[in-house]
Amino acid sequence: LEGSLKRLQMDHVDLYLTHWSFRMSQPQQNWGQSLQYRQTLEKIARREGQATFEEVVGAMDKLVKQGKIRGWGCCNESPYGATRLVATAKAMGATPPCVFQNDYSILNRRCEENGLFEMSSPFNEDVGFMAYNVLAGGMLTGKYLDAPAAPDEPNPMQSFARTASPRGRMDDISWGPTLYRYRSAAATEATQRYAELAKKAGLSLTELSLRWAKQRSGMTTALVGHTSMKQLEEDLKAMNFTQEPLSDDLMWEIDRVHMRNRLPIFSSERTESSSPSSGEIGEPIP
Repeated sequence: LEGSLKRLQMDHVDLYLTHWSFRMSQPQQNWGQSLQYRQTLEKIARREGQATFEEVVGAMDKLVKQGKIRGWGCCNESPYGATRLVATAKAMGATPPCVFQNDYSILNRRCEENGLFEMSSPFNEDVGFMAYNVLAGGMLTGKYLDAPAAPDEPNPMQSFARTASPRGRMDDISWGPTLYRYRSAAATEATQRYAELAKKAGLSLTELSLRWAKQRSGMTTALVGHTSMKQLEEDLKAMNFTQEPLSDDLMWEIDRVHMRNRLPIFSSERTESSSPSSGEIGEPIP
């Protein structure tokens, strides 16, 4: 933080987020690739001196009182971790987190369905929610439907050309494989169905996806990515809060697609591996 403030030539930042959960067991649970909760990691974490909830809250509270940050939060937290952080802050009389930032989109509603939105509700802990990958790494722009991402392109020359001139992170040599979860067969099928709904409604897939997210009661704000000025303009148009909301009928049609597979980004047909500890959703399954 001290280095960032110096480089920014500022004396404080408005919001300071821990990029990843401080618990060894949590990242895999949050991303979804784990097929079970692994208690063995808890023993290792405690032996290695993993930070406690009290230590994290205390460190953040100290930064707030020093005037170096105005508020703080955590990225990729679970409902358990988020609730414990808020409760710990209250018990210590310290500054509680004001926001949690997680992967959330029309393709990934986990935060709505696993209890995180219930926890952050104004009726409960009243904490903000910041969505990232709200366009699913660019998949929900539709640009990878007709011409697949470089890692999925069977023609080596075409794959190389897309890597050399990437349309976005999906074509990137490092990010592309990692983001496979947004391009799994189930995710691609859902994306195609959403694209059809968007076309019927006279919207782009980007606009449908962003306006849907904007209407969800649990979402406070979103990190909207773009790879061109044209896409930025489309994003800003979709996030215009003076627009009429999507109709109830359209929202129901979206729900009907969702109910075919409620977590498509963690479904995979690439299950050929004979190893019990590996698979492919962009990262190893521990």
